[in-house]
Amino acid sequence: MQTHYPVAVIGLGAMGAAALYQLSQSGVKAVGIDRYNPPHDQGSSHGDTRITRLSNGEGPQYLPLVRRSQTIWRELEARTGEALFEQCGVLVMTSSQRHDPQDPEDFTQRTIALARAYGIRHEVLDAAQIRQRFAQFAPVQDNAVGYFEPEGGYLRPERCIAAQLQLARSQGATLRCNERVTGLVQMDDRVKISTDRGEILADRVIVSAGMWSAKLLGAPFDSLLRVCRQTLYWFEVTSPERFAPASPSFILTHGPGFIDVNYGFPPLPGEASMKIATEQYQQACDPDALDRQVNDDQVETMYRTQVAGRIDGVGSRAVKTSVCAYTVTPDYHFIVDEHPSMPRVTVVSACSGHGFKHSAALGEALAQRCLRGHSDLDLSAFSLERFNR
Repeated sequence: MQTHYPVAVIGLGAMGAAALYQLSQSGVKAVGIDRYNPPHDQGSSHGDTRITRLSNGEGPQYLPLVRRSQTIWRELEARTGEALFEQCGVLVMTSSQRHDPQDPEDFTQRTIALARAYGIRHEVLDAAQIRQRFAQFAPVQDNAVGYFEPEGGYLRPERCIAAQLQLARSQGATLRCNERVTGLVQMDDRVKISTDRGEILADRVIVSAGMWSAKLLGAPFDSLLRVCRQTLYWFEVTSPERFAPASPSFILTHGPGFIDVNYGFPPLPGEASMKIATEQYQQACDPDALDRQVNDDQVETMYRTQVAGRIDGVGSRAVKTSVCAYTVTPDYHFIVDEHPSMPRVTVVSACSGHGFKHSAALGEALAQRCLRGHSDLDLSAFSLERFNR
């Protein structure tokens, strides 16, 4: 087996699959390594659906990434015939008696402000308009405000990863799956990658290992990155008429804290369930001891606190559940930079739970950095230097 490559990509989830595809597209005979067989449900890049939207309340630095990504998704669809991006629209709402929806720090208001500043097509809806257009959200408070972006929707993460890896392999990339990377050492003009199957040499390395990045990369990443367990729920749809004719992806803020936000997706064709989830950043966990079970108490609590009285047409029975992990930074923004002590190693982690929508463009940018030292998109906002400041 070949043991030296121009570029090695470690971790073939959202970012790694995109980077390997783009490298192979440029004619580079790269290798991709993953401890499992992607697409899989052991990391962060699974769960059937992921929201994509142009106006990111997280900040304007993400807009060029998601714009370019949406173009790449369509190009991939044309090449593979796979449906990857469903443009059903995205509805971002704030509906809470305890929170002023006009607060400029409110996520919906930040989303509206960014859309106005950057000319993103959208509509601002009041409570009556939300209820009229989207019957499933009839319970919103009278002071609710909504942002509807028709160009948003959802991605199919497993399909996106599979399509890019399939194309990468057909274009000359090598995939080494079910192989665990145990160490990295830079040796002058090469990097030695140790795995549980031997050693690989690469001129350059991209590390997109998600929740395993901190242990693999060492300082400063071991002190910057936290892994947070997330639970996903698919609740039964009891009144399908509530979701016709329009059912967007959504983000609903119903209180002042992280726990007072949920997000979800329209019922998928042929499935009588609706995926709804929250995000939690308070409790960190060991990625090698991640609890992947969701018990009945968790299902009941999720329904009672996030669904009942907030979304109509959804019952309390969970058709299925799943667990994934977010790897998060102190400021919840990406890290895309060279390793401080191994300049031939580029790190793309952690994406803090909002990376998939940007991954196609990040893969392209990472390939460009490997090949010519810089990318078309400005990634300076994601450098490690900000933590030193």
